[in-house]
Amino acid sequence: MNDNSFYGPLTDPAGEAGHSGHPERVGFFTDTSVCIGCKACEVACKEWNEVPDDGFNLLGMSFDNTGSLGANSWRHVAFIEQPASRTGSEPVDPGMPDVSGAGIDMVGQRPDFRWLMASDVCKHCTHAGCLDVCPTGALFRTEFSTVVVQQDICNGCGYCVSGCPYGVIERREGDGRAWKCTLCYDRLHDGLEPACAKACPTDSIQFGPLDELRERAAQRVEQLHQRGATEARLYGHDPNDGVGGDGAFFLLLDEPEVYGLPPDPVVPTRDAGAMWRYAGMAASALVGVAVSAFLGRS
Repeated sequence: MNDNSFYGPLTDPAGEAGHSGHPERVGFFTDTSVCIGCKACEVACKEWNEVPDDGFNLLGMSFDNTGSLGANSWRHVAFIEQPASRTGSEPVDPGMPDVSGAGIDMVGQRPDFRWLMASDVCKHCTHAGCLDVCPTGALFRTEFSTVVVQQDICNGCGYCVSGCPYGVIERREGDGRAWKCTLCYDRLHDGLEPACAKACPTDSIQFGPLDELRERAAQRVEQLHQRGATEARLYGHDPNDGVGGDGAFFLLLDEPEVYGLPPDPVVPTRDAGAMWRYAGMAASALVGVAVSAFLGRS
């Protein structure tokens, strides 16, 4: 087990949180190569969790009508339109089932752009900055190793908002409390998969034991590379990254920044131990200077 609970690989987050005899860690693997932008995940999330809407107004620059994750958007489907000159290659077949019949022929010329679509969500980090900085204990690690907000304890201080390296959690206007994805904690208790994964028609959002998802994701990347999609890569799967690996990770077809994701997320509390040591050294030095000055006057 890691001797520093603020960063690095952590084999048993739930055990570290005090859950004995807990189930295996679960999470999401989102394969963006098969996302069709239908937003079924957004709808299912809002319906099951009774998340209020924000008007669903189009942003004016894409088909996106949520913009980003927030207190009222626990799932966000991003639409990224890329010109052909940006990709430098023809779109690669992602391996979806063959569809035959009328109406499948393209009318006119192939467009000179491609769509990148991705359903974003809270990452349920191994080292969750939001949880680490919460002063009331409103954020807690569940027995499934997910991170959940207890609304009856949240005081709306907002520390978690600045503590999240992904900009996921947000305070709700008018309410003041912080809200985010719970990975359908109530459904997990009943042995059900989260609503978003249940509703996804293409299995872009896959739910299951995290270790199994990582193996499946590695196989999928290899498959896409063999088909010519050499830009396919995993994001958030590495336990050695700045947050100890994510409980919700992604297969991307371009750089993370293209999807609005930070390239190298780091939990803000990573250097907490070193900061306290430096503070102690500085305090000791000040005491030494004060003592020397006092003795000098004597």
